[in-house]
Amino acid sequence: MICSIVSDSSCDLRMSEFDSGEILFETVPLRLQVGEREFIDNDELEIPQLLGAMALEKAAASTACPSPAAFAKTFEKGDRTICFTISSNLSGTYNAAVLGRDMVLEEHPEKEICVIDSKATAGAMVLLIRRAKTLLEAGGDFEEICAQLRLYQAALRTCFTLENFDNLIKNGRMRPLVGTLLHSLGIHVVADATPQGTIHVAGKARGEAKTYQTITALMGSSKDCTGAEVIICHCENLPGALKLKEQIMKDLPVKSVELLPCRGLTSFYAMEKGLIIGY
Repeated sequence: MICSIVSDSSCDLRMSEFDSGEILFETVPLRLQVGEREFIDNDELEIPQLLGAMALEKAAASTACPSPAAFAKTFEKGDRTICFTISSNLSGTYNAAVLGRDMVLEEHPEKEICVIDSKATAGAMVLLIRRAKTLLEAGGDFEEICAQLRLYQAALRTCFTLENFDNLIKNGRMRPLVGTLLHSLGIHVVADATPQGTIHVAGKARGEAKTYQTITALMGSSKDCTGAEVIICHCENLPGALKLKEQIMKDLPVKSVELLPCRGLTSFYAMEKGLIIGY
């Protein structure tokens, strides 16, 4: 029996970083349109090149979710498949994956395919992928595995901080004057994901140290972080991620803090120096 885990490319886990001799892992890439250039969010995408193109482009850039056929192609490879997608409130990717599942089951009703809305992105999806790997390797009833993963998803949290607002301004989600003022004052926006998978602005902080303290306070108030695994995804900001890791380890009783570089989709939204925390 072939077991597989599928995710869209917002998970920030590259296929080359997945280690299992038993489980197949594949990411279905989103596409990023910057002016006349299209970037495919796969393992080969160079993030500095993407950010450079976005900085030079005056018009708003856009993203496109994978097609149902792209998901169906990956689902056909496994007998048991678990798929995770970015929040359905942020993208049409979840709906595309569900349609892809239905396409495959129509031709191969014997296959077992579970599509789970992460209601998040980045590190939270990585944690889901790793939990799915452990459960699939252990074997057992497929529906029970999926039920456990849905419970785990509901317990996960995501928060993030931005200090580059160019993309928000170009897409009309922030007035240029506001973005310029925030940047000039060194103010960082701190936000989190709601249980429904939408974005909630939790506050603003001035300066790095205050921002990281605000993040750990937000994390501690959102759930009991005792023994939690934390993943910080950073957009070209390893020094900031290391400082935030130090603050988390100091303030919260977490089990571990891991750092991962953002892939294309999360870099597109977080922009340079953005940090996304899944826990």
